Amino acid sequence: MSISPAAVKETFFAPEAPRTGQIYDFIEAHTERTGAAPRPQFFLSGSTAGDQVEIPSEIYDVLVKAVEAMRKGLAVTITPSSMTLTTQQAAELLGVTRPTLVKLLDAGKIPFEKPATHRRVRLEDVLAFKNERKAEQYAALASLGDIDDEDPAALIEDLKYARAEAGRRRRARQVKL
Repeated sequence: MSISPAAVKETFFAPEAPRTGQIYDFIEAHTERTGAAPRPQFFLSGSTAGDQVEIPSEIYDVLVKAVEAMRKGLAVTITPSSMTLTTQQAAELLGVTRPTLVKLLDAGKIPFEKPATHRRVRLEDVLAFKNERKAEQYAALASLGDIDDEDPAALIEDLKYARAEAGRRRRARQVKL
């Protein structure tokens, strides 16, 4: 068996359901038995006794996610990624344009290095920013409160005003046409 180069993107298709089912059942039973996610102490074994190596928790987590996806009949793609990203790669990861990312970098929101003429961003910093931004968005949504917190009479007045304003703007546009 040869090991493929690290820079190769590969897609793995789901094997027959019974094989992934056995693995999934084992993981599920292990979690149920301990009452929490298992502390990974799993091994890759060779054909002879003592020929084994412990699987690190990071690889175990990838294995669990891959098995869950395959169990659902999905293909799994593993794409090796550098720990350092270009601004374009970082922008794609955040779902923003490259100029927007550059503004975030220049504003000091995300640390970066500029060894020569191009900026380089650490994957870890981009993911941390993404998580911080998500937490801020959830906090902003939570601060809005429930609709039940508002005074119904005030809400009705606000809606009437908004409706009247929309009508006024619509009539003003029709006059210009």
